[in-house]
Amino acid sequence: MTKPTNCTTLLHVTDSHILSSPDATLLGVNTAHYFQKIIKQAFAKHHFDLILLTGDLAQDPCVASYQYIRTALDAYDTPCICLPGNHDAYDIMQQVFNTGSINCRKQVLFNNWQLISLNSQIIGATGGYLSHEELVFLDECLAKYPKHYALLAMHHHCLETQSIWMDTMIVANRQQLFATISRYPQVKAIVHGHIHQTLEAKVGAVQLWGTPSTCFQFKPRAKEFDLDDTSPGYRIIRLYDDGQIESEVVRLAEALAGLQIHTHGY
Repeated sequence: MTKPTNCTTLLHVTDSHILSSPDATLLGVNTAHYFQKIIKQAFAKHHFDLILLTGDLAQDPCVASYQYIRTALDAYDTPCICLPGNHDAYDIMQQVFNTGSINCRKQVLFNNWQLISLNSQIIGATGGYLSHEELVFLDECLAKYPKHYALLAMHHHCLETQSIWMDTMIVANRQQLFATISRYPQVKAIVHGHIHQTLEAKVGAVQLWGTPSTCFQFKPRAKEFDLDDTSPGYRIIRLYDDGQIESEVVRLAEALAGLQIHTHGY
């Protein structure tokens, strides 16, 4: 099928787990180093119209962690949309990501598309849930712009990964999400983080994409917490004006160093 000329290209990065000091490590991994490497490689190879960061941006959710991310992204002069994960402090995120180009906007319109960011965070818990307010917001966005194709973004996954321990943290009321979007055929895809691995599936006509972490990965189909030494990654998403959508996961061209692979949690 011939692709239309107009295309909006997104860089999806997730689960960077930045610490308050850029020299600090998590599970033996310097998360700041790999975040910088991921962004640098992506922009060396492609042009992006928007960067999408889907949560667990910080492991230490403080001003210093988010300021590090903001400073790193400022260098690329590209609009960035950020949403929270279970490790994040959303109030601090909103304080730091408060510029015209780097912010926590929940809806962005561009060309024939809208990006809708949903907050699946439960304060004090690791699992995901979409509040009544979030679902109403989603419904209102889709109803108001019926001629715009829609890409939804959130932190937690809404389809099983076959990792028993991970799936205890799935969006608990995902059936309400699916019921809502079933009324709107313009919804083309849902993209998320949290799972630290690739997921590519469909629910009806809607694509579901989970993206690798910019630092360490979790072993697929594991019964309990288990690390994988696969390289960090990112996702490229291409949104065409006629509603066609393409996506690919790209791995960092550098082996992951320092991972304490036999650790049983963090």
